[in-house]
Amino acid sequence: MLDVEVIENPATAAVALDPVRGRLLASLGEPASAATLATRVGLTRQKVNYHLRALEAHGLVTLVGERRWGGLTERLFAATAASYVVSPDALGELASAPGATPDQLSSCYLIALAARVVSEVGGLARRARKADKPLATLALDTEIRFRSAAERSAFADDLANAVAGLVSRYHDENAPGSRAHRLLVAAHPVPRAPS
Repeated sequence: MLDVEVIENPATAAVALDPVRGRLLASLGEPASAATLATRVGLTRQKVNYHLRALEAHGLVTLVGERRWGGLTERLFAATAASYVVSPDALGELASAPGATPDQLSSCYLIALAARVVSEVGGLARRARKADKPLATLALDTEIRFRSAAERSAFADDLANAVAGLVSRYHDENAPGSRAHRLLVAAHPVPRAPS
């Protein structure tokens, strides 16, 4: 089971976003049969089977085994991932793109950049899995509290200068056999916990 699966297909996204099917996926962290799931989610076995067929057809669950009970065969399913993210690619022409938002200081621009990360890294991860190769990535995540707007602005300037210095030191446009990497640095307020 994958930690995270990125859904790129619109039909698969629609199947995963169905509330009943979402509950079934969330219940399939461990293999279970339709009868077991029916008890967990409070539906009939027939309805669960119907939804499992749709999830299986879209690659969101996989058959992991069978058990025989007298003359019956019980099929055991598991989710293909612990969690799912819908790629903006599933929206086709409606997907956000950084170039469509001219204001680089806007939240819309940051959201479009994050969507591009999901799209690009999701596709790269899928291809790497198919090729049975690792995907080299780097992610940094931290929190910072500024004493003032002036400090936040000074930090942004210092960070931009530091990144520009590192890029100029390591970037080689003509390096043979090299591969371009995208670097995204973002800052946004941390959402407050609901009170």
